[in-house]
Amino acid sequence: MAEHPVAAGEAAHGETTASVEHHSGGHEEATFLGLGAPWFAAAAMVAVILLVLWKKVPSAIGHALDKKIEGIRNQLDEAAKLRAEAETLRNEYQAKAAAADAERQTILDRARQEAEAIVEQAKADTAALIERRSRMAEDKIAAAERQAIDDVRAKAASAAAAAAARLISEDMGADADKTMVDRTIAELGKA
Repeated sequence: MAEHPVAAGEAAHGETTASVEHHSGGHEEATFLGLGAPWFAAAAMVAVILLVLWKKVPSAIGHALDKKIEGIRNQLDEAAKLRAEAETLRNEYQAKAAAADAERQTILDRARQEAEAIVEQAKADTAALIERRSRMAEDKIAAAERQAIDDVRAKAASAAAAAAARLISEDMGADADKTMVDRTIAELGKA
């Protein structure tokens, strides 16, 4: 490897350095009363900071932030209240729903019991009605039988009387009637 001589602007260890050359014919930095632009920028920054401190901007920002924090706290408190109210309402509605469900079940049970009682009563009433109608039919049949027997007896008696009258009128004459009447009168006199 060939060695190169170190040129101006290069360091001994292979580092490159730059140097600024001032030319008398180039731009010169503007100054006012011997003060350059960086000094004026720093002075303007100090003036702005002093103005901000004098106008109490940090305390105003602090107050604004405090108000914002207080507003957020109020919103959080309101949200917590609303949540508590919502939970209370939810619990109330759950209790009402449970009570309504229990009442519904009670009503259903009562309706079943009443329906069973009505069915049992209807069965009992039907049995009583059948018994009563059966008795009435039996009474009517017995009355009809008695009436028929009475009618048959009356007809039989009427037929027997008619037959007896015919037989008596055929067998007996006026003399036999007189004898029979006299005998009957005599028997009545004895009694």
